[in-house]
Amino acid sequence: MASHRIEKINGQIQRELSLIIRGRIKDSRIPTDTLSITGVRATPDLNDATVYVSFYGNAGDKQKAIEALNNASGFLRTALGKVMKTHKSPALRFELDDSVDYAMHIESLLQDIHQRGSHDQTD
Repeated sequence: MASHRIEKINGQIQRELSLIIRGRIKDSRIPTDTLSITGVRATPDLNDATVYVSFYGNAGDKQKAIEALNNASGFLRTALGKVMKTHKSPALRFELDDSVDYAMHIESLLQDIHQRGSHDQTD
């Protein structure tokens, strides 16, 4: 029962943070137009939540954006607390979700293998 509650809270945090970041964050290091919150993992006691984000850019820009989000975590926690219907708002920690980049890399490898296979068959 508690895990279902946490899943619902994770989804609500994900939706609300996305709106807050897009509408209220003005830091130029954070690419709000391409930022996507891919997941949230809150602890059962709601003391902490890890927020996974993905966006386009090079590794340096991504690291700067993660640092900026972590620097803004107090503001984001306060803004989140105003819209959440929970007793407390969790401390937020942002981490880069590189699963999309990894999936694109695997896809390109598979395409290379497929192209080589079809090229070898025509030889």
